[in-house]
Amino acid sequence: MTEPGPSTAASPAGRPDQPDIPGRNGAAAPTASTAPTASTAPTGSTAPSASRRTGLLVTLVLGGLTALAPLSMDMYLPALPQVTAALHSPAATVQLTLTTCLAGMAAGQMIVGPMSDKWGRRRPLLAGMVLYVLATALCAVAPDVRLLIAFRLVQGLAGAAGIVIARAVVRDLYDGVAMARFFSTLMLISGVAPVVAPLIGGQILQVTEWRGVFVVLTVVGVLLTVLAWRTLHETLPPARRHAGGLGQTLRTMRDLLADRAFSGYLLVGAFAFAALFAYISASPFVVQEIYGASPQVFSMLFGLNSVGLVLVGQINGKVLVGRVGLDKVLGTGLAVIAVAAAGLLSMSSGVFGRVGLVPVAVGLFVLMAAMGLVMPSTNTLALLRTPHAAGSASALLGTSTFLLGAVASPLVGIAGERTAVPMAVVQFSCAVLALVSFLGMCRPWQRRGMGVPPAP
Repeated sequence: MTEPGPSTAASPAGRPDQPDIPGRNGAAAPTASTAPTASTAPTGSTAPSASRRTGLLVTLVLGGLTALAPLSMDMYLPALPQVTAALHSPAATVQLTLTTCLAGMAAGQMIVGPMSDKWGRRRPLLAGMVLYVLATALCAVAPDVRLLIAFRLVQGLAGAAGIVIARAVVRDLYDGVAMARFFSTLMLISGVAPVVAPLIGGQILQVTEWRGVFVVLTVVGVLLTVLAWRTLHETLPPARRHAGGLGQTLRTMRDLLADRAFSGYLLVGAFAFAALFAYISASPFVVQEIYGASPQVFSMLFGLNSVGLVLVGQINGKVLVGRVGLDKVLGTGLAVIAVAAAGLLSMSSGVFGRVGLVPVAVGLFVLMAAMGLVMPSTNTLALLRTPHAAGSASALLGTSTFLLGAVASPLVGIAGERTAVPMAVVQFSCAVLALVSFLGMCRPWQRRGMGVPPAP
């Protein structure tokens, strides 16, 4: 895999307030490593076809690693009512199997991210993936809900390695417009996971019980581990690694959080993800229990919403990036999410009388699709500010999103399984808080034309 040097983007104003997005305001787009290869061909190599093939494979592996979270969550969603009955546990307790997995992914990223800045990307990734496989296999044989919750926690802790390191690898290899487009490409790849995962989960339940879902996830984990071992080479050379221990890690994270704009983008992404996870946690019960849909219909609707997210993400990467400022794209996405959440709250609370599944499904589709504008833009704008500590920055971004998602999960079921109002309240509140964070902390109108903060 090609190892580009540190970002050379300068800060003409000398202030760390706004990255100058190449391709906007007359800035030239940098030439990024378009094909991270295993053989590290020199610039201008005469073997572009081989380079592209290797680059595509690495891209697929990175996409698969970022898909671990939706795979671990969404394939399991259609089985939640069955787990509730099979383990004789209330729905709120079974939903903790989602919450603990999400919390584990949050905590794991805080551990693995700084480790990858110190020891490189490859070793922590492979160790985490091996542990993920073992924990997932244990989930398949858990005898009661308490052990299932514990194994899901370990599964989340281990699976965090793939998520945080994939994002750090992208920052190692790309910058500016190229990074924004690559994140959109990853969304296309990882977005296939929430499209097919509920469908696969629903079909698995047709032939076996909920434990079969974890058997399939174990096989997926083994496949990703082998592919990562064989194809994903080190992207962080020793000269760019941090030699410090815990104290240095904490100082690095403190400095990152002291950057108001970075913290703003972190909160925007976290609140947006919490709104998304409120839907992920509540939708099996809302769609199946309240509106009477079958697990297969639920899976189809969930997949359709995921298609909307992927399509909008590709429109963002192929059409908008480089033509429209990332802050404008982000602000538009947040506004759409807020409008969709307000509509869902109005419908679920009876403002329009009793509504059927179709209007609610449309509202959920719009909310999910708008995430295709928010997620890649948030990651890009935050990581553009942190070329010197991509692993730690990626850990902070990932941890904040998963922690708020873990908080949102139990809140959506606080009033029982027969009302969608808690889901809509959580979604609307998170959308408003994301908008407030964007306008109050990122302040894009104050930072036009300023450069990327230089690496210390």
